[in-house]
Amino acid sequence: MASTPIIGFARETAPGERRAAISPETCKKLLAAGAKVRIESGAGMPAGFTDESYAGAEIVSDRSGLLAGADVLVCVQPPGNAELERLKEGAIFVGLLAPHADVARIDTLVSRKATSFPLEKLPRTTRAQAMDVLSSQAGMAGYKAVLIAAQLAPRFFPMLTTAAGTIRPSKVLIVGAGVAGLQAIATARRLGAQVEGFDVRPETREQIESLGGKFLDLGVSAKGEGGYARELTAEERAEQQRRLGEHLKNVDVIVTTAAVPGRPAPKIVTAAMVQGMKPGSVIVDLAAETGGNCELTRPGETIESGGVAIAGPLNLASMGALHASEMYARNVFNFLSLMLDKEQGIKLDWEDELIAKTCLTHAGERKA
Repeated sequence: MASTPIIGFARETAPGERRAAISPETCKKLLAAGAKVRIESGAGMPAGFTDESYAGAEIVSDRSGLLAGADVLVCVQPPGNAELERLKEGAIFVGLLAPHADVARIDTLVSRKATSFPLEKLPRTTRAQAMDVLSSQAGMAGYKAVLIAAQLAPRFFPMLTTAAGTIRPSKVLIVGAGVAGLQAIATARRLGAQVEGFDVRPETREQIESLGGKFLDLGVSAKGEGGYARELTAEERAEQQRRLGEHLKNVDVIVTTAAVPGRPAPKIVTAAMVQGMKPGSVIVDLAAETGGNCELTRPGETIESGGVAIAGPLNLASMGALHASEMYARNVFNFLSLMLDKEQGIKLDWEDELIAKTCLTHAGERKA
């Protein structure tokens, strides 16, 4: 590979995707690290970055040439498989590659002998925090989800004392206390709501309470490994749902954020629970992209059932494209820093667990 590696970024083509994998800030850092940056004209505009803001980068209009000439191609979401077939043989490909979503994509990367790094596979260690795209993007998603809920709700979130009387604060329940859930709790609290947080991992109680929320204890614990919850048994799930169903009768807004990487989202809110909720209540389901935490969720739609609004927004992080891109681009730069070498250009250290465990394909083979 060339001693001065070419790092390419093409316009995102996934519907509704507005984020950018390289920001003007990280472009400057990549150039300082000894790389050459090549960007398709207009690639940063949906996130608010003009071509002119990428000082020092080569702005090109030839998309096919960019794909074929990049030593390292970075993306938010991958281009179509037909375009991936144009990748330079042996190129490095980095982004949110959704390896479980399309087997043909993996076959294409193998055929091009591409070294691919789906950042979803990054080990969740202390050292990897600066590269953790799932966490950085989940924060934006949790924030936007509460704003959607506030817009859909036919009530104020905060308590108000007016000449027309006192308005009680909305009761908001956040299901799941990962990064998205904790940001949702913080946002709902800032809007003045009365907030509860629920998670089957008991260790999240302190985090929820530190943000001003009340921990909802349903008597079911599913502490797992790596910071994720384990799958509940049938008996545990039934008891959780019975208690949760009773509690939801008095909740005004629910934001669900529970997800298990590589698996369909767990169904937590059943149709019967929705039926028992008050008319005018709102559910915003962040897990819509993987099937939804609510049984009635329709991905990409907002529907009504028995007077309850149920929203299943997709790609919420893209709604905050500028800040989401700044965070994502920093994550990508920090990951690329593991392999950028001013003398050798690109140096892949397979003894580094972050490189080894994140790799999906290399030298014509699937690694994991």
